[in-house]
Amino acid sequence: MPSPPASFGDSQERAPELPLSADLDRALNAWLSHLRHERAAADKTLEAYARDVRQFLGFLGTHLGHAPCLADLARLETKTFRSFLASRRRTGAQSRSLARTLSALRQLFRWLEAEELIKNRAVLQVASPKIPHSVPKPLTVDRAADVVHAGPGAELDWIMARDAAVLLLLYGAGLRIAEALGLKTKDAPSGDREVLRIKGKGGKERLVPMLPVIRDAVARYMEICPYPLEAEEALFRGAKGGPLSPRIIQLAMERLRANLGLPPTATPHALRHSFATHLLSAGADLRQIQELLGHASLSTTQVYTEVDRDRLLAVYDAAHPRS
Repeated sequence: MPSPPASFGDSQERAPELPLSADLDRALNAWLSHLRHERAAADKTLEAYARDVRQFLGFLGTHLGHAPCLADLARLETKTFRSFLASRRRTGAQSRSLARTLSALRQLFRWLEAEELIKNRAVLQVASPKIPHSVPKPLTVDRAADVVHAGPGAELDWIMARDAAVLLLLYGAGLRIAEALGLKTKDAPSGDREVLRIKGKGGKERLVPMLPVIRDAVARYMEICPYPLEAEEALFRGAKGGPLSPRIIQLAMERLRANLGLPPTATPHALRHSFATHLLSAGADLRQIQELLGHASLSTTQVYTEVDRDRLLAVYDAAHPRS
């Protein structure tokens, strides 16, 4: 079970130079608890929001010359938030990070108002940074096949078998790397298990079909893994027997990029993008892809229509009566 984010008063979560008043410290911990238990925010989101707010309060404490309290937040003006974002920009923060920071602050101040602790809507007057539009960068079908078949099956050692199984889960089932590495042995997609129940972001569950090639790869890894795979423990293990780190799979992809001449965009997450794009190219329905990926909103999935624009134009040319 993932551990809860450290409190704002915890020395591991808060820099020593950031003292907070008791009332603000209590309010921030209550806000994090609200996000976790009532909004079902993901652990990574909680960590990012806690870090963003901590940075803002550090900036504010330096500006004020004393530990910030709730009364200080109630008196803040729009220019203070803009000055903070400008200072982050000068230290190299990108628009996407600044937009997330602003989102965290807006949510905090809305919650403080809802709880009748303070009311200050100055942060709502700050415009969000413009984020450059980007689309996923999937691999081609042939390049993706090169990645998941990079090793000679009969001669795989257990680490190569493990990496092959993980990469197949990313490309063949569209899992996020955290979802694949979060699998327990009892959930292993091997044998006759044709469907896997995956818990994704925000605790959202979905059913994902498991192709025979995925089940065979996982079974091969489990057969030759030198460590006992207990039902309630991590399915994928590191070289020393502990749970496999995402960084190890990222390094495996780096080696494959060098060996296969793949572009820098060929990351583990690009395999998930490739899964979605190749399904769309083969005629899969966008709603079906949304369910398989675990997207809460169809608008998130629709970005793949931009990646597959050539196929859509070809369908239009072939089907439209005036083409």
